[in-house]
Amino acid sequence: MKKIRITVMRKACYRDLMEKYENPIEHACDMEEGQVFIANAWEKPEGLCESAWQSMSPFVMALAHGGSNFYDGWMKNERSAMISCNDGFRPVSFLIEVID
Repeated sequence: MKKIRITVMRKACYRDLMEKYENPIEHACDMEEGQVFIANAWEKPEGLCESAWQSMSPFVMALAHGGSNFYDGWMKNERSAMISCNDGFRPVSFLIEVID
């Protein structure tokens, strides 16, 4: 089974949507751009957001078990995926890739 590197690539923040729809939340997201996590297949790395893990874990599992080429050539590196968490107010994009 392969190890998977998970890198925080970008954080977005939609303040207009937050002001209109969200109840105030302190520390809703502690991810930082450039932050790196290493996953051992099914095990969520310590410190990684649970919501983000739920969004990416099927791709992490597939890559760890040798899967590749999601959606017929979506990624330039077929042993990777770009996944965002499901937070509609402050989505975070993660690059997940096989460690050789």
